[in-house]
Amino acid sequence: MGERDDPGTIGRRVQRLRVERGLTQRQLAEPVYTPAYISTLESGRVRPSDDALRHLAGRLGVAFDELATGHSARLVTELRLRLTEAQRTLALGEAEAAAELYTGLLAEAETHGLAAEQSDALLGLGECALETGELVSGREYFERAEACLAGAPLPARVPALRGRAVAHYLAGELRYAVYLLETALDELNRGGLHDPDALLLLYASAIGPYMDMGAHARAAQAAELALALAPQSGDPALVARMHRSVARTLVAEGRLAEADASLAKAAELYRGLQIRTELANCHWMRGYVYAQDGRLERAEEELREALGMLSARRAALYSSQVAVELADVLHRRGRSAEAEALLHDVLGHLTSERGAVHSAAAHRLLGIIAEDARRTEDAEEHYVRALSLLERAGAAGDLADLCRLLGDLLRRTGRVEAALDAYRTGLGHRTAPGTTTLGPAPAQPPL
Repeated sequence: MGERDDPGTIGRRVQRLRVERGLTQRQLAEPVYTPAYISTLESGRVRPSDDALRHLAGRLGVAFDELATGHSARLVTELRLRLTEAQRTLALGEAEAAAELYTGLLAEAETHGLAAEQSDALLGLGECALETGELVSGREYFERAEACLAGAPLPARVPALRGRAVAHYLAGELRYAVYLLETALDELNRGGLHDPDALLLLYASAIGPYMDMGAHARAAQAAELALALAPQSGDPALVARMHRSVARTLVAEGRLAEADASLAKAAELYRGLQIRTELANCHWMRGYVYAQDGRLERAEEELREALGMLSARRAALYSSQVAVELADVLHRRGRSAEAEALLHDVLGHLTSERGAVHSAAAHRLLGIIAEDARRTEDAEEHYVRALSLLERAGAAGDLADLCRLLGDLLRRTGRVEAALDAYRTGLGHRTAPGTTTLGPAPAQPPL
């Protein structure tokens, strides 16, 4: 039910409906209330109770919601059904078509003053924008969705808050993404708001930025808490997303078979739900797992499958990220020229504000390929660009390895002092990964 209107609005609505139906105040009041009460109510001088509204709704032949809010139950139900259809369209990977549906639904919800439906339409538009790589627009939609629910409990606002955090993460603003997620987790857990779906969504979303920042201990802890919360969730899509996120920590710990099992569970859930873009992301992650395990032919198959699915759905940002992983596999299979061409194409779609971490990964790999081909100046240029991108994003997880590559190159070319500077920078990030950018860990749920 929407938020109830003020007494004056309700009173005028009761009077209009009573007059339309030819009823006197006495006929409307009997047998429970008095004509004087109806007169006071119609003048807006009393706030009717739920029982009074139910009585009046029954006498006037309208639904309780319609009398309390002015919105017919049928209108709200039809809007909810059409929101579900838009969500299904997005799940099938048709982001542009889904955005059109959500835009129309948003306009209707605004016309009728339906805050919850406005928020859901804005959430959908935000998810569409993330898929097509329009991060600024996506963040704005999520902010508007939060504003619609400003007075709602935190669990209801978590999907919009999480969407905003993901937009910042994809833009390379890792610290701020973690701050948003951890602040919400802390508020939920300290406030006793142990909503399993809200907590699961936040923990699963925190794993990616934790890993990129080098905060592997926090990522592992978030993964453990997400796995413990999963049985309490009634949302299979949320559980699938959790399994996909947890796989990253399992890979980092060398538990490749367990990571592949988690991804298989996620893929099975996504197939059943017909969520195509997330299924593509599962293929992407499985390709990464196979690459880590040295199964390069299988890795290439999975990554090409993911790339084909994402490209067909114009998920430009995600497809660029998959292409970087595929280029790494191609290079390791001895097809460096093909990998180099793919990476140069990728860099045309990524910037420091849009996919900074993967843009850095593309430059790092181009540096390795150039170094193998004895193009030392090109290699150094790519390493330096990658270093700048990672430092700006705060991605400590990859900085130490990049500093080692740059230091080795500088040392081989006789620039010992510069090499030492690069090594020192790398050691600084390796010493305590993540601790320089993260405050105290958020409170934990009572599991």
